Amino acid sequence: MGIIKDRFKAKADALSLEIKEIIKEHGNRKIGEVTLSQIYQGMRGMTGLVTETSLLDAQEGIRFRGYSIPELQQKLPKAPHGTEPLPEGLFHLMLLGELPTEDDVHHVTSVWQRRSHVPTHVFNSIEALPISAHPMTQFVVAVMALQTESQFAKKYAAGMNKKDYWEAVFDDSMDLIARLPRVAAYIYRRKYKFAEHIQPNGLLDWAGNFAHMLGFEDDSFKELMRLYMTIHADHEGGNVSAHTTHLVGSALSDPYLSFAAGMNGLAGPLHGLANQEVIKWILEMCRELETELPSKEQIAAYVHKTLTEGKVVPGYGHAVLRKTDPRFTAQMEFGKKHLPEDPLVQTVWNIYETVPPILQTIGKIKNPWPNVDAHSGALLVHYGMVEYEFYTVLFGVSRALGVLASLCWDRALGFPLERPKSVTTELVKLWLAGKDEIWGD
Repeated sequence: MGIIKDRFKAKADALSLEIKEIIKEHGNRKIGEVTLSQIYQGMRGMTGLVTETSLLDAQEGIRFRGYSIPELQQKLPKAPHGTEPLPEGLFHLMLLGELPTEDDVHHVTSVWQRRSHVPTHVFNSIEALPISAHPMTQFVVAVMALQTESQFAKKYAAGMNKKDYWEAVFDDSMDLIARLPRVAAYIYRRKYKFAEHIQPNGLLDWAGNFAHMLGFEDDSFKELMRLYMTIHADHEGGNVSAHTTHLVGSALSDPYLSFAAGMNGLAGPLHGLANQEVIKWILEMCRELETELPSKEQIAAYVHKTLTEGKVVPGYGHAVLRKTDPRFTAQMEFGKKHLPEDPLVQTVWNIYETVPPILQTIGKIKNPWPNVDAHSGALLVHYGMVEYEFYTVLFGVSRALGVLASLCWDRALGFPLERPKSVTTELVKLWLAGKDEIWGD
């Protein structure tokens, strides 16, 4: 079946048996209690999902199969003369739970290169949209157009044993990941570069080739893409894009349909679109203050103005994290290494020193620290990618690594249709009055 596929199947079979024993012996144990506020306020903190690929700790940040971002930067294989991890290595780690060798990473790269052909009708579907369409709209339409290539959909329609679901999902996931850089770069060049498209370079790694097709040949930009694709890949299972992909996949929708649904969630201002909002806010501040490098005092005044107007400071705060996002720190270190004199990057660092103390004075804000979105835009602008509407597409290409690795595990472990129970506010009031025991006490 293929080296990676065979190893994945062996691990999935072993874990599936282990999970069955856990459920058999401990299935009736209670993990915790759900509060009324959690039901009404976005299910925050409710443990209700299993995601094998990564785990988010409020204090330490994201860990991929137990490894922190600094550890990944040290341990994952890198491109020749490069210092940032190759995303192929992270995908191998998320899928198999093992740190890859150089040969493992080269194998993944070669598999994705072989699977990267995008059918003509996908480009035609993109071209059918007005050029004014948001890049994420074009991206999701392209993913939906790619769905004609789904092996899972074809095999399911022909009749497939449920034990084989994982294999078709695996093949679809590998195909989709391989094709996404070509699709995303096509959208970028169509919308912003007069449709002057750049053909793939089969000698480059996945992220390096993506940078090439976007039109950026600077070696340090290729390094930025490798870092960006790695740190944005996964954030456990409860975020909107990951949860949506999992949810839609639980209906046995194929990976194309499931990923497209997740990308529609990523496009929301409270999720992936936030990286677009950050750079807009910084540039508007600089224009209003008529300087490209505002002082910390000027930044503080502008932050107070933003808060007084009932707005948020984009890029600060996170639903789970209670410290500076390690993904922000990784990007800050990249900036200090490659572009320490850039005024926009320096402004990001000055905002970092200014905003948290202000937000800490506001009692209801639990996390005044920056998240991943607070830094990424400034790095991209430095290299000339000033089209911030496109940033969420970059996020989407990266997020495919995590959510599709997880989808492979969902089908390999036979996870069922996701169907939580919902209640009405009227029933809640009856329960509070002691007239209904649907939840019990």
